[in-house]
Amino acid sequence: MSLFQHIKTLLQGSSAASSHWTARELLKNLLAMAWFVEARDPYTGGHLWRVSRYARLLADHAGLTEAEAARISLGGFLHDLGKIGVPDAILRKPGALTDDEYAMMKTHPDVGLRMLAGHPLQLLVHDAVGLHHERPDGRGYPKGLAQADIPVAARIVGICDAFDAMTSARPYRAALPRLEALRRLREGLGSQFDVSLTEHFIALGESGALDHIISHSDDGIPLQACPMCGPTLVIKREHQAGDALFCRNCSGGFHLVATPEGLRAQPTGKSGAPADLEPELDVALIGRTLDAAASALLMLETER
Repeated sequence: MSLFQHIKTLLQGSSAASSHWTARELLKNLLAMAWFVEARDPYTGGHLWRVSRYARLLADHAGLTEAEAARISLGGFLHDLGKIGVPDAILRKPGALTDDEYAMMKTHPDVGLRMLAGHPLQLLVHDAVGLHHERPDGRGYPKGLAQADIPVAARIVGICDAFDAMTSARPYRAALPRLEALRRLREGLGSQFDVSLTEHFIALGESGALDHIISHSDDGIPLQACPMCGPTLVIKREHQAGDALFCRNCSGGFHLVATPEGLRAQPTGKSGAPADLEPELDVALIGRTLDAAASALLMLETER
């Protein structure tokens, strides 16, 4: 069944409103699952949001339709779904992976596809989840596809995923500056990254159009730094001055204070209890992502 047929079937029902609600609930389950997978690693806070936003900007800049751009943005949020099958010791390792560990990491696209199997909306994000590590030169994984055999959604998400990895801090290295990360993308033109799409992305980066996303976890909300661990603290839009916050890497405690630049995390000198360190779903962020995705489903119906 084609993507359009899947969406048309989903949208058929007793009423448009009830069908739209069903689509939202199905997407909500996927997005929440992806968010909790990301929450296992404190150094990737905001990664899914950033890749999703980069992907939307790149798809728009490359001239794709509104619906396709929104669909690819959704794929960006869900692309790492399969990392649920990667052990914490590998995901959070503060150094280079061994060959065996890297082989385990490379299973996550296939695991993601297995998690999507049978889901009514799987074709919306199938390419981004399963093929975002393919390369134009055929040296990617899991299938070793090359050039035009790699779907555009996977090519876009792959570029955005790599850029965010380079511009994000890790325990073993600092984040690369924007221009250095763009230079490395340029070095990979035609081998690791699609030429045309990467040139669009570089143009966006050089113009400053990505600056409001780099090192942010939501619109207008930059990551906060733990003195021990670096930028691991994610502030939600609903947080207020006086709220408590904890680093999920070292368990250090913070409280939020209002400044002219927005909320800032100040250390309290205390450590969080196990309950304080449990990830809490960002319901509002998921809701905003859902709004765009559900609208995209309806637009795909209209465009055909």
